[in-house]
Amino acid sequence: MRTKFFTLILMSVFLYGTAQAQTPMTKEERSSVVKYLNETSDYMMKTLKGLSAEQLNFKPNAESWSIDECLRHLAISEASIWGAFVEAALATDPDPSKRSEVKATDEQVMAGIESREQRVKTFAPFEPQNKVEDFKTVLKEFKTLRGQHIKWAKKTDEDLRNRYATTPIGVMDAYQAILFMSGHVKRHTDQMKEVMASPNFPSK
Repeated sequence: MRTKFFTLILMSVFLYGTAQAQTPMTKEERSSVVKYLNETSDYMMKTLKGLSAEQLNFKPNAESWSIDECLRHLAISEASIWGAFVEAALATDPDPSKRSEVKATDEQVMAGIESREQRVKTFAPFEPQNKVEDFKTVLKEFKTLRGQHIKWAKKTDEDLRNRYATTPIGVMDAYQAILFMSGHVKRHTDQMKEVMASPNFPSK
């Protein structure tokens, strides 16, 4: 009887500790990340609307990506960043002791990925030529992925702040990894805008 009593006590402590380890997003965090996911996606969709095949495939120079290539890169990245940074982080247990490894604020993560001041060559798996489907199929794939990510962000109760992703720009928490993925779309939509601002950009 005594052994059973202590077993129940230990189980209660374990279950309490497990529950305490989960720290869901605040209402403000959820609202902010969903808004950012929507805004960056909408920005890209509006930029692409009505563009002809000639406009989509135009390159200002041999080294530049076309608008179509930017989209292909984003479709690859939407899946890859989510898998490598968000899902991988969620596969680990929450660990508040590692918070000190996260050096950047949310605002710094967003500003850093959005900025076009520093150009960085992408890794080979993220190159546009790895996505060979036609434009409409690639656009639909991106929209489907982003829709799934928004739906997940609206409902999840996972602890995103105490799980971490090791990225090329440092350690982020899982919440910041979602901001990074979203801001990445803003970055390359701005790149599309740069292509459209070229003097030789087709009129239609």
